[in-house]
Amino acid sequence: MLLLCLSLTGCDGGAGEPESSDSPPPTAEEIAYHDCLQKRGVAIVHTDYGAPRVDKSKPWNEEAHAACSPLLPPPPKARPAGPARLAAAREESACLRAEGVAWYPDPDPVTAEVDGTEGTPEQWSALKRDHVEALKKCRKER
Repeated sequence: MLLLCLSLTGCDGGAGEPESSDSPPPTAEEIAYHDCLQKRGVAIVHTDYGAPRVDKSKPWNEEAHAACSPLLPPPPKARPAGPARLAAAREESACLRAEGVAWYPDPDPVTAEVDGTEGTPEQWSALKRDHVEALKKCRKER
């Protein structure tokens, strides 16, 4: 009976085949990029559906990432946000600035996304650390 369970349901504690996922399989470009990184000493892990990813628990290797970056696929095209999402993002930015986060950027006028490169890493860390109440007040449910 145990053998039947193992062969039919995969109840072997996770050592079997990856589970199915809604995520697409890795592209040839992703595989080539991560193979390049691995050849240069970057630790690579694989998701449940087999996609390679950089092991973020290991130190960053700038030289390897720079050498392999030409293999990266182009980023996907941004999808436009609806009017309600765009209005909410604009309100959030204005509210945060009114609450003392003067550097907080306006959202992209098409996607409603805030560009994380428009502040320093220190500013983004301080936002999460020092302005929790402002975030709660200004950030509506998305």
